Amino acid sequence: MNSYTHGTSATPLLGDTIGADLDRAVAAWPDREALVDVPSGRRWTYARFAADVDRLAYALLASGVAKGDRVGIWAVNCPEWVLVQYATARIGAIMVNINPAYRTHEVEYVLNQSGVSLLFASVSHKTSDYRAMIEEVRGRCPGLRETVYFGDPSWEALLGRAVPAPWPELSCDDPINIQYTSGTTGFPKGATLSHHNILNNGYFVGELIGYSEQDRVCVPVPFYHCFGMVMGNLAATSHGACIVVPAPSFDPKATLEAVQAERCTSLYGVPTMFIAELNLPDFASYDLTSLRTGIMAGSPCPVEVMKRVVAEMHMEEVSICYGMTETSPVSLQTRMDDDLEHRTGTVGRVLPHIEVKVVDPATGVTQPRGAAGELCTRGYSVMLGYWNEPEKTAEAVDAGRWMHTGDLAVMREDGYVEIVGRIKDMIIRGGENIYPREIEEFLYGHPKIRDVQVVGVPHEKYGEEVLACVIPHDPADPPTLDDVRAFCADRLAHYKIPARLQVLDAFPMTVSGKVRKVELREKYAG
Repeated sequence: MNSYTHGTSATPLLGDTIGADLDRAVAAWPDREALVDVPSGRRWTYARFAADVDRLAYALLASGVAKGDRVGIWAVNCPEWVLVQYATARIGAIMVNINPAYRTHEVEYVLNQSGVSLLFASVSHKTSDYRAMIEEVRGRCPGLRETVYFGDPSWEALLGRAVPAPWPELSCDDPINIQYTSGTTGFPKGATLSHHNILNNGYFVGELIGYSEQDRVCVPVPFYHCFGMVMGNLAATSHGACIVVPAPSFDPKATLEAVQAERCTSLYGVPTMFIAELNLPDFASYDLTSLRTGIMAGSPCPVEVMKRVVAEMHMEEVSICYGMTETSPVSLQTRMDDDLEHRTGTVGRVLPHIEVKVVDPATGVTQPRGAAGELCTRGYSVMLGYWNEPEKTAEAVDAGRWMHTGDLAVMREDGYVEIVGRIKDMIIRGGENIYPREIEEFLYGHPKIRDVQVVGVPHEKYGEEVLACVIPHDPADPPTLDDVRAFCADRLAHYKIPARLQVLDAFPMTVSGKVRKVELREKYAG
């Protein structure tokens, strides 16, 4: 059997725009809560949320924002972020998500590359003074007409312009979102997504974890990323569920406090977030019994972490999702009744209405099941393209409309998929292909290791050698290289055993919570 599968489904794709889908939710559940902001104590029912979305949409129209215009958002998580997401979709403006960690060089590039005319921004957060950075680049961004700051008189002034007007006519295939993917080389690329892309993806992700109007979804992951705005916001509103915002950026204590206070039924995070929550000294004091499900994504989940999430956080139905921004994002997901092995050893099976295959990266030929190759995906979720970059689009999406993920994967006989690494992360030592994920999973079992990342670093004789970067359980008693090598001896092939060890306090991370392996490789290459 070859490594191809598709998600047959009796549930049809939604043919609506995001605005029409929100109207459907409001008609069904006007008095149910749609959005709760824990830090400020503000709450919206569906009826009030839709009214505030419409007011902001009318204000944008009155400010000269037309269908197809780009509206930037450079902000941490807050209710206004969600209002902007739905208001821009309502009028067919294209919301441009800007990573809150960007600095002037990056934000200037994104504003000009996408042609943002109106920008929403936080005033400041932690060490980021957004107002000062925008003032610095403004003169170099000729298309930027206006900046509106959340929690500032400029926000109220904008809303004051709202005058009811006819909504523009929209198609569900219109572009409404540009998300910049953090390119490890060169400038980021703007994945352009339609109503159809992201509304359906959010809806089906929510379907697979059984969302209904009874659910309350705690979203500590960033809204600027698909995890927050699609799997969080759109999955919730397409089912009449409530979005709970625990804090402007990830804070493990605030997250568990929000789950407890708001009786959340679902919690999201990347594995490092769950690890941080489980490691809080007072973790056991939080009442998390309202939880039943949630989503873990962004990187593989260690077995021991998954066991604790299920047992101690009550998330028996937690789901693993795999995807990428260019595919809206999710193409593979575990199911509510999957066993522990499938939830930790795989990233699930294909979503409804999507196709996946595993191909030989050199020839493009579909591999037999059980053989490693590049994971490709096709269907409603594949982006319209990279904004104004047809050549880069053609490199990623082939003539058959298959999106090439750059990930190495193995499809099992049962259709579940294992991610064994990035094509560029694969370590080639003396002609042997080494997948870091396998060694990481193994080293999680070491009693002194709390977290681990494995990378390849240059070696004169073998081309590359294995470096294990570890965070110890006890900084005062870290493992030594001899400890690690002895732990691996007779249990891993000799060429997979780490040749070098680096003990760290923390890993370099992207804002979305992924470890920057490229930084580890560069830093410790010597």
